[in-house]
Amino acid sequence: MASPLLDNLNPEQLAAVTLPHASALILAGAGSGKTRVLTTRIAWLLATGQASPLSVLAVTFTNKAAREMSTRLSVLTPVNIRGMWIGTFHGLCNRMLRAHYREAGLPKLFQIMDTQDQLALIKRVYKAHNIDDERFPARQLQALINGSKEEGLRPNQVEAFDDFSRRQVEHYALYEQACQREGVVDFPELLLRTYELLSRDDSLREHYRRRFSHILVDEFQDTNVLQYKWLKLLAGSHAAIFAVGDDDQSIYAFRGANVANMQHFERDFSTAEVPVKLIKLEQNYRSHGHILDAANALIRHNQARLGKNLWTSDAHGEPVRAYAAPSDLDEAAFIVDVVKGLVEDNVSPAEIAVLYRSNAQSRVVEHALFNAAMPYRVYGGMRFFERAEIKHALAYLRLVAAPDDDGAFLRVVNFPPRGIGARSLETVQERAQAQGSSLWQVACAAPVGGKAGTSLAAFLKLVDAMRKATQDLGLAEKVEHVVHASGLLRHYEAEKDGQERIDNLQELINAAQSFVREAEREIGENLDDPLTSFLSHAALEAGETQAAEGRPALQLMTVHSAKGLEFHTVFVTGLEEGLFPHENSMSEYDGLEEERRLAYVAITRARRRLYLTHAQSRMLHGQLRYNVASRFLDEVPAGMLQWLSPKRGDFAAEPEALAGRNAAERIRDGSGWRIGQSVKHSRFGLGIIIDAEGRGSDARVQVNFRESGVKWLALEYAKLQPA
Repeated sequence: MASPLLDNLNPEQLAAVTLPHASALILAGAGSGKTRVLTTRIAWLLATGQASPLSVLAVTFTNKAAREMSTRLSVLTPVNIRGMWIGTFHGLCNRMLRAHYREAGLPKLFQIMDTQDQLALIKRVYKAHNIDDERFPARQLQALINGSKEEGLRPNQVEAFDDFSRRQVEHYALYEQACQREGVVDFPELLLRTYELLSRDDSLREHYRRRFSHILVDEFQDTNVLQYKWLKLLAGSHAAIFAVGDDDQSIYAFRGANVANMQHFERDFSTAEVPVKLIKLEQNYRSHGHILDAANALIRHNQARLGKNLWTSDAHGEPVRAYAAPSDLDEAAFIVDVVKGLVEDNVSPAEIAVLYRSNAQSRVVEHALFNAAMPYRVYGGMRFFERAEIKHALAYLRLVAAPDDDGAFLRVVNFPPRGIGARSLETVQERAQAQGSSLWQVACAAPVGGKAGTSLAAFLKLVDAMRKATQDLGLAEKVEHVVHASGLLRHYEAEKDGQERIDNLQELINAAQSFVREAEREIGENLDDPLTSFLSHAALEAGETQAAEGRPALQLMTVHSAKGLEFHTVFVTGLEEGLFPHENSMSEYDGLEEERRLAYVAITRARRRLYLTHAQSRMLHGQLRYNVASRFLDEVPAGMLQWLSPKRGDFAAEPEALAGRNAAERIRDGSGWRIGQSVKHSRFGLGIIIDAEGRGSDARVQVNFRESGVKWLALEYAKLQPA
């Protein structure tokens, strides 16, 4: 056993690395050194002669992870690893299909489509078969195709429940025919085609089973149904699968990840002679003890888990701090104040992360950082005013304010798509250049012929109508009208992943409302031209001043984006019922448990300091919401949290910061109840009053209950009690 490879491994890591030839599930907790174990396992197999580079197949989920694995291996072993198959599921399947294209029914030089290429092909199919894109949105079909393939289903295997779904299945079949005719494959097709090839070709399947006697899988909790079936098929009864993963960090169900694969692994890969070996890596090398205690306490509330308990030989460190802000603006201000103190204590801004459940939450934090001249980066995405959907909405607003804005005109003249082709636009541009006029003026004065001309005229009419309709509206109402009337919301509603863009557009309305309030407070009077001022403000915040190039910058990101990263200090924000856990999780199978895993991932990103924050009120989706603190805060024992706010409570006292937000905060019926007040109900439990109507015996209140959702209750009969 003596080998430099095994130096400095803890007992569990050592046991995993030196396992005999058998399938094993390595339950690797956050910060427990799973990548080290995986690469050292391969190096150990090579060093002891149990495997050659040709007999090892290592699968991971990103090209970055595959490159890191190869780099580490090249340091750990003198053996040339070039013949080793290390890559992503899609990369390895592509390699196999290139070698066996004839057997797979593909041309030798088949091309791989990315998401945009796939969408373009669907639209060509629609055009060729006169399919109505309004009734059957192309992105919706794209989602059906990819989701079906990830479950291993061809068109003839997809169940249709009604006429609409039956037609979609027919369109899926037409798409398949087009792919075969053009010799192209999409990403899910790579895996499905390989699985089908190995399923039907006995000799080929046996060849790869004999070759790959050792199969190692990273991030096993993220495998979907088809990936798991592919692994089972390739392994057969002889190969040893070394699966490394953490069921407590399975957070990608929306991408098809199936955490149940981890529960099924022992059953599917055990034999009577050799059961699957389960090894838990529980020693954490990242976080202080108090942070791990909070993470363990939270995740224990999940029922469907294999179970482990993170611990560290390091110090307990600082307490986990919690803060209840009166509003989302106060939450952002609190974060800025704490960050300033940390930076003064020589913590680099790059070592500080602000995590949120939804991208739309970043806007308020970004605004506070911008005003404080504090550099920041939005990790894995764009800053709020740089996001495509926001730029589209701002372009419409720019045209409403000044129709001669050529940049805005070109951005949205054909978005959402309205059939105005590039050649028609070139004609308008050529005329404008020749006349020294704006595109708007030329389009109005000299209409383009044909269908494109009709569509262009409809666009001009749309912008004019928006200008007239919003002439006497306030800024927030003006933005709201344009967001709806432009068709942007309707366009994104048809997308599988469009909800995030819709949330961002709703947040733009909040941004307009906040801008007016702040601007009027600063100058003490109404703005002369709120729309122009707001557009200038948006341009400045999207400008270079916060790009932080070459400077350490605060990191802003969703919790999903944070997986795999770590920071000195982490703020987990928006811990409110309906936001984190997300309201959609209440109606989804395993939804709440996945949200809790997401919170667990967020907590375990912190090395030294952790702040858990929530706002008692928040502008979200264009409305002021009064919030119940997230159940996740209650699931961390009170003794583990140090509350920094004067008093934790759901509006035990009406916060002064909200006084001007809603003119109808109090219920004016003499009952003593007020909007925003925490209440208890004998059946529905804890909630917050969010609306009211009627008087006397007809008085009703709308309450957002933590467990039961939103309900209207008659005050005369409800027997509510103050919480």
